[in-house]
Amino acid sequence: MKQRIFLKLLFLVIPFVAGAQHDAKPSHLQYLLVGTYTSGKSEGIYIYKFNSNTGAFEYVNKATGIRNPSYLATSPDNKKVYAVNELHDNNNGGYVTAFSFDSKSAAMTRLNDQPSGGDDPCYVSIDKTGHWAIVANYSSGSFSVLPIRTDGSLGKPNTIFHHGIGFNKERQAGPHVHSTVLSPDNHYLYVSDLGLDKVMIYHFDEATGELKPTIPGFGATEPGSGPRHFIFHPSGKFAYLIEEMAGVVTAFRYDQKGQLKTIQTISSHPKGFKGDKGSADIHISPDGKFLYASNRGDANSLAIFSINTASGLLKTLGFQSTLGKNPRNFSLDPSGKFLLVANQGSDNIVIFKRDPKTGKLVSTGKTIEVPTPVCIKWIPVPANSQ
Repeated sequence: MKQRIFLKLLFLVIPFVAGAQHDAKPSHLQYLLVGTYTSGKSEGIYIYKFNSNTGAFEYVNKATGIRNPSYLATSPDNKKVYAVNELHDNNNGGYVTAFSFDSKSAAMTRLNDQPSGGDDPCYVSIDKTGHWAIVANYSSGSFSVLPIRTDGSLGKPNTIFHHGIGFNKERQAGPHVHSTVLSPDNHYLYVSDLGLDKVMIYHFDEATGELKPTIPGFGATEPGSGPRHFIFHPSGKFAYLIEEMAGVVTAFRYDQKGQLKTIQTISSHPKGFKGDKGSADIHISPDGKFLYASNRGDANSLAIFSINTASGLLKTLGFQSTLGKNPRNFSLDPSGKFLLVANQGSDNIVIFKRDPKTGKLVSTGKTIEVPTPVCIKWIPVPANSQ
């Protein structure tokens, strides 16, 4: 009798535990959001459903009526999307647009627009509290902090302008802010300025959105290098910078007090490369073991590096053609199994399979045809929408 009771209880418990394990597994389906330039055939932001198990994709929706949504950011709860309008509108500057995002239908509803506080906004980030949007204005060398209201709409910008000139008289006649990245603890803001060859460092107050300069206030790079995108290692001990003009990656040690110490500069191009350089984007694999950097210009390639997780130093593993032209932005899917490259110049996103042990990339033969893609972001597909 005791054995029968035990077996009945066992059969009741097993399905519950199995169901709990199934529910805890991350979704293999992701919404893939693509920001574009709309000066040609593009109509705005395109949305696809991507399968992280197979690399398959399908078109599901788009958001129209927005000009040059060239960079996107999502809120921490994935219910809002923010897009820059990369333009200088009759000397009125660019804009930032807030959308709500319906995770069941993938529909984006426009909430409002706010001035970006400068010309040609090219990057936007959201702080960890979801209360602040921070946008980089390339042509005016400024960046702005915009409050996010309770409904997800944006308030008016508080803008800071950089001043000075760089080494290259043609490309660096003034400041050019290219990215705004918050530290892992949300206490510091790192502003890469291509025109000044510096990553400016500010104290960030997540309660008020107030910014204060740090001392010495920046991490310097080689003259004429052109800082562009900046990323932290998952460990929080290191940070990496892709430099557009020099075509190099600079590695920093991060001291938890906000300061950066340069530990390495390494080329993102093969030895002896003689063509035009135009490095663009940088990302790290979820396990923190590999770093990837995109190169435009004559290279049209991805540089692949291994990361020494103890020292933060990089080692070149090789280079992969992006199988397209002008790879502006790229992204690893949340599973880390695939890497997708937005080839702005050839109107496609090429899907690569990634080897988690070696970091190497192999083309899947799958390509998403989309006009002038320049930014890729992800939002999980809820279980009830799969």
